Amino acid sequence: MDTTALATSALALADDALILSHRLGEWAGHAPELEEDVALANIALDLLGQARILYSLVGDEDELAYLREERAFRNLQLVEQPNGDFAHSIARQLYFSTYQRLLYGQLATGDGPFAGLAAKAVKEVDYHQDHAEQWTLRLGDGTAESHERMQSACTALWRFTGEMFEPIGGSGDGDVDVDGHGNGAGLDGVDRRELEQRWLSSVTSVLERATLTVPDGPRAGAWTAGAGRQGLHTESFGRMLAEMQHLHRSHPGASW
Repeated sequence: MDTTALATSALALADDALILSHRLGEWAGHAPELEEDVALANIALDLLGQARILYSLVGDEDELAYLREERAFRNLQLVEQPNGDFAHSIARQLYFSTYQRLLYGQLATGDGPFAGLAAKAVKEVDYHQDHAEQWTLRLGDGTAESHERMQSACTALWRFTGEMFEPIGGSGDGDVDVDGHGNGAGLDGVDRRELEQRWLSSVTSVLERATLTVPDGPRAGAWTAGAGRQGLHTESFGRMLAEMQHLHRSHPGASW
């Protein structure tokens, strides 16, 4: 992998982890029960740790997190979606953690630049996915209201999931994949199309066990798949980024 491709891939994966970490952190003090405050905070910290390691492959982690403008971020649009109600956050977590576990599981088997991170992170993401699955089952197969809310959340976020399996760089950047080659086969044998099929199979199984219906329609929705990877984000992202970066930008050069 050349250094440009490494940086592109590391930055995108780091942005995914950072932005979702921040979204989960927004639940602190607002989760439906005290145990969930702790669980979501721990997941957020896991993701933040992943982001820091990935950013270190590219440059200064604070500058990359706090001083870039909105269009410079390459995270998936899925992870930037507002928390909504608790079911909405769980659906977002189910979709992303399933993808991340499968991706890191493959990367961990090789000796590429992401293998070390992936080997550690996949153990964390196993828990993230299990946590999301258990809540999906609990809400989907719970009361009539919890079932309706979980179904609504799964359907609303479905259109954002196709982007996970598109090249990271987008067609305008040479179709860079997670391995930097753009040929459909990822680092150490990770294949985006195989990854997508395994993801779909896993998510479908969970939704069916939760008595939920797998949403219909294209998973890229109305956006060209890969828009977040190209720096195009949804309306709420700018407000979230301003809040996340406010303290650092207000006190440049400060140490804590």
